Amino acid sequence: MTCTATETPAVRPRHYPSDTTDAEWAVLEPLLPPPACTLPSGGRPESHPRRNVVDAIRYVNDNGCKWRSVPVDFGVPWRTVFGFFQRWRDSGVLARIHSELHQKVRLHDGLNPRTVAVILDSQSVKGAETVGAATRGFDAGKKINGRKRHLAVDMRGMPLKFMVAPATNRDDQPARDLLFRLRLAHPEVTVAWADSAYGGELVRWSKAFLGITLHTVPRRKDQNGFAVLAKRWRVERAISWVMRARRNVRDYERLISHSEAHLTWTMITLMVRRLTRPPRPRRVEPHPVERPDAVVKPRPIRIRPRQQPHTIRLAATTLA
Repeated sequence: MTCTATETPAVRPRHYPSDTTDAEWAVLEPLLPPPACTLPSGGRPESHPRRNVVDAIRYVNDNGCKWRSVPVDFGVPWRTVFGFFQRWRDSGVLARIHSELHQKVRLHDGLNPRTVAVILDSQSVKGAETVGAATRGFDAGKKINGRKRHLAVDMRGMPLKFMVAPATNRDDQPARDLLFRLRLAHPEVTVAWADSAYGGELVRWSKAFLGITLHTVPRRKDQNGFAVLAKRWRVERAISWVMRARRNVRDYERLISHSEAHLTWTMITLMVRRLTRPPRPRRVEPHPVERPDAVVKPRPIRIRPRQQPHTIRLAATTLA
């Protein structure tokens, strides 16, 4: 079955910062699923250009507006935009695009497409009134009532997996679900770093059941307040990238899957833009945070004198 109506070209003037450029659309368009009218099962031809639909989704994600407030100059009804957003999330298309773009970015930077080391961290965000009581919680440490985002990023800070859960004080229990999903999607991962909240029984569990060696990066002994720590600064930078999209500053979604979809769209936008730029030069020297101290005191060496073995002398005796 062939389409009787072809997709009209996108002639809308692109003046929003979230709009795709021609170079970005050339990277993203081949990753989108084919229209239903081109499949053997058949379907109705799409009435609106896909580039306008993608631009509208990115506009909502970047500016944090309501779906009903999608500007009319996109030429796409807001229900159609939300329908594409929901279908691509439920069908797994969004996760596949994110995974393929992640490999392309690593190849673009001259790295192995698959990473074996990740860094874990979480972020608590306030939940709006649209977030139901069944999918929200309270983080007593941060004094936040809402949800918590759990991230797993590679050594360049690009997220591999997102997971949203109700906010709680402990990170070790949701981290089991995150590591399990990470093992299913990326079986090559073998090493992970995290803060001390992920220590304890989780270290033994991840090694025994998943084969992932989990290392904890503790706080410095003389640390007072926030300080940039080795390995953990990469995931903190990834969280700052996520917060650039205003839709992620606060959680407004009724469904957890939609919250994860907005996080994924934020990183898809970032990775597509990175693929259209020159590759990042590889760092020759380690980062200043991870560089060892210039003056390292040698460990004291204990020298123990070698003791002579005791000799036993037997007195001469006469045999009777």
